[in-house]
Amino acid sequence: MTPPPTEKKHRSYVPDKTNMREFTFRAVLLGLVLTAVLGAANAYLGLKAGMTIAATYPAAVIGMALLKLMKGSLLEENIARTIGSIGESVAAGAVFTLPAFVLSGAWKTFDSPEAYWKSAVLMFVGGILGILFVTLLRRVMVEDPELPFPESVAASEIHKAGQQGSKAAGLLFKAMGFGAGLYFLGAMNLYSQSREFILRIGTIGQTKVRLGAADTATALGAGGITSVAGPAVSPAYLGVGFIIGPRLAALNFSGGVIAWGLLVPLLTYFLGPQLRATLPPGATDAAWGLGGVAGALWRFIVRPIAVGGMLVGACYTLFRMRTSLGIGIRRAISDLKKSSAQTESTLRTERDLSAKVVFAGLGVTFLCMIALYFYFTGVLSGAIVAAVVMLILGFFFAAVSGNLVGMIGSSNNPISGLTLCTLIVAALLMVSIGVSGVSGVAAVLGVAAVVCVSSAVAGEMLQDLKVGHILGGTPKLMQIGDVLGIIVASAVLYFPLLWLHMANIKSGGIGFGDPKLSAPQAGLMAALAQGIVGGHMAWPLVIVGIFMGLALIMVQVKSPMLFAVGMYLPLETTFAIFVGGVIRWITDKLRDRRGFNDAQKARVENAGVLVASGLIAGEALMGLLIALFVLREIHLPQIFKDNPPVLLGFAVLALLAIYMVQIPLRNAGHPDEPAPPTAIM
Repeated sequence: MTPPPTEKKHRSYVPDKTNMREFTFRAVLLGLVLTAVLGAANAYLGLKAGMTIAATYPAAVIGMALLKLMKGSLLEENIARTIGSIGESVAAGAVFTLPAFVLSGAWKTFDSPEAYWKSAVLMFVGGILGILFVTLLRRVMVEDPELPFPESVAASEIHKAGQQGSKAAGLLFKAMGFGAGLYFLGAMNLYSQSREFILRIGTIGQTKVRLGAADTATALGAGGITSVAGPAVSPAYLGVGFIIGPRLAALNFSGGVIAWGLLVPLLTYFLGPQLRATLPPGATDAAWGLGGVAGALWRFIVRPIAVGGMLVGACYTLFRMRTSLGIGIRRAISDLKKSSAQTESTLRTERDLSAKVVFAGLGVTFLCMIALYFYFTGVLSGAIVAAVVMLILGFFFAAVSGNLVGMIGSSNNPISGLTLCTLIVAALLMVSIGVSGVSGVAAVLGVAAVVCVSSAVAGEMLQDLKVGHILGGTPKLMQIGDVLGIIVASAVLYFPLLWLHMANIKSGGIGFGDPKLSAPQAGLMAALAQGIVGGHMAWPLVIVGIFMGLALIMVQVKSPMLFAVGMYLPLETTFAIFVGGVIRWITDKLRDRRGFNDAQKARVENAGVLVASGLIAGEALMGLLIALFVLREIHLPQIFKDNPPVLLGFAVLALLAIYMVQIPLRNAGHPDEPAPPTAIM
């Protein structure tokens, strides 16, 4: 009789009994610095472009390179990466929800001690909940053979191939310096105006246009069909386009083309005479630009249509992932049962935070959130309902998020879609118990903020725990490190949002929701919370957007959500992202023409992702510094008093393109070198 096959036991790269430095002061300190820096960079990118980038690979490369200078161990690198990447997930949750409090009117101002402590508490509670929920499920989820964890495997291979760390870090740091330098020159007016240059393709001006039996003077102005904005010469936007690739970048840009090439011109043409009558006497054509009629049409008509499209896009994303979601739900329930039946292991690589600590933390968090939501609503029943919804949906979506990361990676995790479902459930419950108005909107957004951060942190943390499982890290120490990372991120990530918001206002903008700080996901959350609970929403326009989204699904558009976000963002932003996608396409074509083998192609791809990530981080950090200069009224010298030549903008754009194409191709290496791990973001 043949004996049943025995299950192959996992062996970590660093054996359990190996005595290696791990949770050291330098590793923790480096991780905390990285979590603040990468979190701030993602906050900048999320507000301006509505996207964030995964921080696992930059954190791994930077931490590995710096610790090697100090002769650090592999497990120290694991701790630094774990802590360093958690800030990105907190930032994602923050930029998707916190600006919605201001956009909805639930918070009168973002520049106040009250806004700071509320933001910090929401980020902290969401982050801690994500950690506690994942701790309950970690053991069975990281050991599940049906979850491939593609990004975790790639990150662990990067650590194993540590000899490549210094070279990769060099690419990343040089790109950060290059991106920061270009953005700083732009702030000095070397190309700051040409970042938003206008390519005139014709002008109607004060042309007589016959409408019916009357002659009406109609000026379409800048922002209509008489002109089209060129791409922002932005290292960050080009980097985003490079990472997401030409197809998705083109899809994002197509939304902007529909908004500014079709809807705004049509609305301006037919509504122009009536709207022009509302302008003050002597108003020039400039009043028809982004700050005038064309901008108003885009903001108050086109954007609500885009909100409807984003709503359908988010739901469609979840529908397409229904199989994965169903598997995730079933596994989450099964995993909870299994984890409750397991006892604490004595092996270092299997040791988690104590279950008593976890459940005590959940209880304290629940009570704290009741107090916070009561402060929001002034209604105890509403506060209890909000806290219960937060706890149940928080655990549910944290488990689902973790399983999705295990199947498709954190870069593809539909956090905004999960948050949208939470917001709608919470809003309907608030209405059912009679909580409405501004207080109800605040409570709904509070639930959404906590669940959004919790889901994002859960997915990112589980991905890092899987890396630690492969390398041989101690889960308990990684969990403690992430708690420290959450504390730091919650304490500091409010300030990048504040600096950008206030600097935008001081520069003549309106802060969050301005074309320079679009925050599309937060705009969607604010609109839905206001519409369901506050009763203030342009439902006819949203319904138009819903039908538009359904039409996009019927014609098999790959991502209706990305198309709708393109309508919501300024045209120069989506144009720049599209140019970045074109640069990626050119790089791939040149790579294929040179006949590289698979190993060389992998090195080109890795180098391209690192260069793009560096450009994003460099501009983001310099952008935050420039915002601080604006707030402190530190004036930078201007090279050009008037608008610089348009050709200069083209020259800077060409320089960026050459850099982004040539650097990856030069790092293809020798054909006989082994293939590196592929860092797909």
